[in-house]
Formats: sequence, structure tokens, C-alpha cells
Amino acid sequence: MSSTILHPPGLAPTPADDDGEAKNPFLVALGERVRALRARRGMTRKATALAADVSERHLANLEYGIGNASILVLLQVAQALQCSLAELLGDVTTSSPEWLLLRELLEHRDEATLHRVRVAVGQLLGTGGANGRGSAGSAGAARSPRVALVGLRGAGKSTLGAMLAEDLGYPFVELSREIEKFAGCSVSEIQGLYGQNAYRRYERRALEEAIQIYPEAVIATPGGIVSDPATFNLLLAHCTTVWLKASPEDHMKRVVAQGDLRPMAASREAMDDLKGILAGRAAFYSKAELQLDTSAQDLPASFRLLRSQVREALSLSPN
Repeated sequence: MSSTILHPPGLAPTPADDDGEAKNPFLVALGERVRALRARRGMTRKATALAADVSERHLANLEYGIGNASILVLLQVAQALQCSLAELLGDVTTSSPEWLLLRELLEHRDEATLHRVRVAVGQLLGTGGANGRGSAGSAGAARSPRVALVGLRGAGKSTLGAMLAEDLGYPFVELSREIEKFAGCSVSEIQGLYGQNAYRRYERRALEEAIQIYPEAVIATPGGIVSDPATFNLLLAHCTTVWLKASPEDHMKRVVAQGDLRPMAASREAMDDLKGILAGRAAFYSKAELQLDTSAQDLPASFRLLRSQVREALSLSPN
């Protein structure tokens, strides 16, 4: 008895191999890219297989979406086709000639040059960027009176943020609380019930609304806001950013002092994790226009330094 497979309206059936089994869509797309790249290079399958040091049969299976090649084989094929592994795998920044030309222009540039390009592109596209670190945008461009504090939990964002907002006469916005209002549950419940992707969507929505509602504000951001490049770009474009940093030991002590005893359950592992997260995020946090080490002095002194830095950046009276 034969069975009939129904497909949703407007969707083509998934290609099948010789045995009638549905092909994996990713492998099918991968095979199409290999064929397209080979055609662009003007290489026969035989020549490509020889250059990649794989059998022609293996390459044919890969091109027809029925060969689940190892990462090393894919690397060899990419080298034979003189492309990056990212291009072979379908990275969006390799999806058109313009993307590829942009990548080539930016490849091997130093961080300072890339920063200037990012700010200039932000201005060109109307997404902000004039308040880039070191006035990388137009000379003397005014910084946004929205001050966003970034950094790991325990850096002092909530405490110093509230003090700074009172001093400036600005509203104080804790983005985590705004996220919880949107979701109707706690941050831990969002992550536990719906996962990280849903949490990141709420985070982006909360930031967008804060930017829309508050022309002036001090915003304490969640530590992981740098995890989503689109959200972090939005923050950099529309806020004057300050990285509050501290030693790993101070981060840990402050989290515990806030009532979170989970790190104490496995302190060595927790400290190693914290150091790893800090190392992984530091390159993004460092894109902030201002930086303050809150481990270098006590709270009153940290506030005085923060107040002085922000008031100078916003061209406000120091009094």
C-alpha cells in the first residue's frame, strides 16, 4: 500500500535520494553552493576532487546533497575552490558579490579602522553611530543623553546607575525589569520556559521601547546584551555607553551579596565560568565610549569618577 505525502501549500517537497528518503535541506543547499562555486571557478568536478584530495564520487555525493562530509573534507574542498569555509557553509556575508567585495575590503583591517567604518556605515544608513568612541563620527558630534551602563553582573550597574540618574535628573531604567514586564514573568522563567532566543527578542524589544520613550535616561543593561550584535549595535548607536568593569573576585562577591548563593555551590567552577564569560565579552564591552574600573576604589569614589566622566562626555556642568 503506497502512502501519499502532503506538503504545505506553496512549499516544494523536500528532494529525495535514490532510495526515496528525504534529503537534508542543509546538505542540499551545501551541495548547490559547491556546484555554484565550482562553476564560478571554471573547474570540472574531476579537477576539484583532485585539488581537494577527495574522490570524485565523494565530491559528487556532496554536490547532490547525499554526502555528509566531515569538517576536514569541507575545508579541503573550500581550499580547492579558493573560498572560505564560511562561504561554503552559506554565511550571509558571502551570499552576494557585494557582500564578498565588502569582506575583502575589510579583511585584515585593524580594530580602529573597523570601528571608523562601523560608525560611518551607521551614519550612512541612518542608524546612528555619530557618538562613536573617540569622536570617530563627525568631528565634535554630540553624544546621546541616554547613558547606558554595560558590563557583567556585579559591576555596579544598578547601584551606580541609580545614583547617576538621580544626580543628572534623568529617569533610571533597569532593562531587566522592562524585559520582565513584556514577558509577564521573571528573566529566569523566560530563559527556562522559552529559551535564550526568546529572551533575546524581549531584550531587543525592551531596548527599542526605552530608546523611543526616553530622550534622556540612565539605562542599566543586562550583562549579556553584547551577545546579540543587532541589539548591541542599537545600543551603541543611540546611547552614550559606559563599561563598568571589576575584577572576577569582586563580581563574584557582589553577586553573592545580592542574595544569589548559586555560585557558592561550586565556587571553583563558577569562578572559572565567570572568567571565561568575562574574557569572551570583554572585546565587545570595550566598544563602550567610556570605561570605569569599579574595583579600583570604593563606591563613593567610583560614583564621583563616573559622574565626572559622564558629565564631561555630555558637556554638562560639573557642579
